[in-house]
Amino acid sequence: MSKSNKTGKDRQNREQVIRFLFFGVALASITTLFLIALFLFVEGIPVFKEVSVSDFVFGKHWYPTDDPPDFGIFPLIIASIAVTVVSSAISIPLGVLTALYLAEGTSARIREWVKPVVELLASLPSVVIGFFGMVIVAPVLQEILDIPTGLNLFNASLMLAFMSIPTICSLSEDAIFSVPGELKEASLALGATRWETIWRVIFPSAISGICTAVILGMSRAMGETMVVLMVAGGATMIPTSLFDPVRPMPASIAAEMAEAPFQSEHYYALFAIAIILFLFTLAFNVIAEQFSHRYRQVGAATL
Repeated sequence: MSKSNKTGKDRQNREQVIRFLFFGVALASITTLFLIALFLFVEGIPVFKEVSVSDFVFGKHWYPTDDPPDFGIFPLIIASIAVTVVSSAISIPLGVLTALYLAEGTSARIREWVKPVVELLASLPSVVIGFFGMVIVAPVLQEILDIPTGLNLFNASLMLAFMSIPTICSLSEDAIFSVPGELKEASLALGATRWETIWRVIFPSAISGICTAVILGMSRAMGETMVVLMVAGGATMIPTSLFDPVRPMPASIAAEMAEAPFQSEHYYALFAIAIILFLFTLAFNVIAEQFSHRYRQVGAATL
């Protein structure tokens, strides 16, 4: 066997080993996700022997310790949707615009200082952010707005936005930087202004990566537990304003799981809430991926 043939065979063996390694990692991830989903359904479905799916999802009263108990999670669902929507309305514009400023509107020296700070904010523990919202933000909101409590939907949304902005900003900036410089130079050479270049060339080219950043930021807000547990107020009611206390689904699971007797109706109901939250997150990610794919095609067509 010649030296070149031996080298080629060794390279093929290494590639095959790496391919099997990646396959094993992917299979482990999929298997873990499947087992988690299976566990949720096995532990959550028994509650529907006591309450129908429609009464559970659309019921307006959550009193799991009453006799007989009420297992209506509609206020919890509305609370989860509300804090996610309001926090996204705050975090998405701020995150994307900050990324555009860092990538196209400032000098490299300032970017070198600001980018590590943004990434450091993304690593802050959620309990620290929740403590800040509970101790600092809540009294300020209560005093300035003259409301009964500062622990409410707006406070929770504000803290979730604070958590999501660094993720959206950092990933969006990376997506903008990945746009080939030749596109920007060609646009400027054809007479386009800097703003027209950003809006018509850079932004459409980076829209897929920006959508991914937004998806990750919103997913973090939707599934966050500690912040909403600490600053949302904990009231199982349908909010009528931004300043009503609420209780999203993750907060209910975290607050009540330790008190629910093992394999009781309350225990099964909490796992059923986890199923609903899992399905919501899955549906959101599927829809968001469709939007990302569509905008990826739109960006390619624009170029």
